[in-house]
Amino acid sequence: MMTDDMTDRLLRCADLLEQVYGSPGRVGSDPVDVLVRTILSQNTTSSNTQQAFSRLKEAYPDYRSLLDAPDSEIAEQIRQGGLANIKAERIRGALEAIKHDAGAIDLGFLGRMDKEDAREYLLALPGVGPKTAAVVLLFAFGMQTMPVDTHVNRISRRLGFVPPKASIEEAQRLLEKMTPPEMYCSLHVNLIRHGRTRCKAKNPLCEGCVLEEICEYHHKYLQK
Repeated sequence: MMTDDMTDRLLRCADLLEQVYGSPGRVGSDPVDVLVRTILSQNTTSSNTQQAFSRLKEAYPDYRSLLDAPDSEIAEQIRQGGLANIKAERIRGALEAIKHDAGAIDLGFLGRMDKEDAREYLLALPGVGPKTAAVVLLFAFGMQTMPVDTHVNRISRRLGFVPPKASIEEAQRLLEKMTPPEMYCSLHVNLIRHGRTRCKAKNPLCEGCVLEEICEYHHKYLQK
């Protein structure tokens, strides 16, 4: 259950993270690029994602040429990102669906839709889950969504913002309700940065952590 104390702690969390990592602004990007990059980011590192995306764009300057290529060739271009065969199939499937629906490989029409309708459209595409849909809506269209990936989910649990067994969908719903919409981008990006550098899945670097004062994990398990 959400409480005033929990909301206050979340706002304090966002402020503390901005003191360390800065206040990231949303950068408008082509929504299809955001979609493809986010599919590539599944179950891999940001470095691998960037390399795979760069190779893909170099090999196929436009997505129409990608659809003309065999899956095996696409997979080879993105192998650095892992799960290459699966991701190649998902990317092709998503692009084919968009082309069929829009008459072109263009997601601009989502900007004219209600947020929930746009979310439902994206969720129906191959390889698109709640996080991927939220990333596209937030970073390409500025819609008020809060993407929850493994880092955001893990840290939110440790801080006590979401229940220990909450699904990604439930965590996203709770965080969107608790967080001021203008802070979605900052909190999302900075929780990811913190998860990569300090609040890791194994052996988190808790000593001297900027979130120590509000962290339930720290107070329950590290101060016994």
